[in-house]
Amino acid sequence: MGTRDKETPDLPGGTVDLLILKSLAGGKRHGYSITQFIRASSNDVLELGESSLYTALQRLLLNGWVTDEWGASENNRRARYYTLTRAGRKHLASQTREFDLVVSAIQSVLRTA
Repeated sequence: MGTRDKETPDLPGGTVDLLILKSLAGGKRHGYSITQFIRASSNDVLELGESSLYTALQRLLLNGWVTDEWGASENNRRARYYTLTRAGRKHLASQTREFDLVVSAIQSVLRTA
């Protein structure tokens, strides 16, 4: 599937947070890098707009699941880098299990006659 012109619509509640936390599991990233990771990992199906991304990042910061610090990007520009906290890792694991359970249940319903 090709690149979309707009943000991915109608993701279930909490999914954006889950995707962002997963993108940070491998180490710190700035906002654009987070969106690129999600797009590439989903084979260009999922794309986050700036408003969704930064609203979710603020929520994750307030919950203590990520921290932030300023640094230089690959282009030597000032960028805000986000890092997953220990509490964020626990939340990611818990939410991943819950999401997998819900997806499995939905797939079971969809496979019925």
